[in-house]
Amino acid sequence: MKNTGPYVQWILLALLLLAPFQDFIYIIFLMKVLCFALFACAFNLLLGYTGLLSFGHAAFFGGAAYISSHVCKEWGWTPELGILAGMVYAGVTGYIVGSLAIRRQGIYFAMITLALSQLIFFLALQLPFTKGEDGIQGVPRGHFLGLINLSDDISMYYFVLAIFVAGFVLIQRTIHSPFGQVLKSIRENEPRAISLGYDVAKFKLLAFVISATIAGMAGSTKSLVFQLASLTDVHWHMSGEVVLMTILGGIGTVLGPIVGATVVVGLQNYLAGIGSFSTIVLGAIFVICVLAFRRGIVGEIQELWNRKNQSKASS
Repeated sequence: MKNTGPYVQWILLALLLLAPFQDFIYIIFLMKVLCFALFACAFNLLLGYTGLLSFGHAAFFGGAAYISSHVCKEWGWTPELGILAGMVYAGVTGYIVGSLAIRRQGIYFAMITLALSQLIFFLALQLPFTKGEDGIQGVPRGHFLGLINLSDDISMYYFVLAIFVAGFVLIQRTIHSPFGQVLKSIRENEPRAISLGYDVAKFKLLAFVISATIAGMAGSTKSLVFQLASLTDVHWHMSGEVVLMTILGGIGTVLGPIVGATVVVGLQNYLAGIGSFSTIVLGAIFVICVLAFRRGIVGEIQELWNRKNQSKASS
């Protein structure tokens, strides 16, 4: 599976490039999947490759959505500058939250991130520019570089796809760099990493900031797609959803978060018609998937592939 990974990624990219020309695909739904897939990939960098479970990533995702929406609507910034502003917010907030949270480990780390995320939720509810429970509505998509009108869904889709690919490539390069190898060693055996002379706290903090920044990129992009920033984006439920996406797809796999995000967003979309019962159905599906695929969907596929190769080699 390791050798076939790049081919799978190129095939996936080709399918995404051709997707808008398929009549059976709803392009807004596809853009939503890409935004949440990027969000899940950012979270997976922290959980899957550093071993840090954060319950506060909605603060970066939703907070960046508010910042981008505000600067684009009220200040007239172009979409690329709006997304950049959201990323700066997410990076700075990630540095503050990470500096406090990495002082603890395990459940204490998770609870600190959750508590600070709830603080961001309270600010989003109370600050005047966020418009309270109404959120920031009617956010203009604008013109990319002042040239390409993003009001057209096709143009907006390729803009979102370009952002997703840029974020995905950045995460992949981080994972396969010497920095990424240190993160994996921290995940596997932190005391050993310390004994080798690595400043574990700095590596954790940098991983946290990168993850938060890319999560902010995803949130900012989503606010432009739906032209809305709301309290849903900063609620703790959003942090729970990205955890489910990552676990369902496969923790510590490159494509796992993308698959997990596609499954979760797809189920939410197609089960919306049954009302409140959709939550029960979703919960049941997640329980079954977690019990049946303990490594996640992609993780199980990789394991089956490895077993197959081993059996061929032994025979």
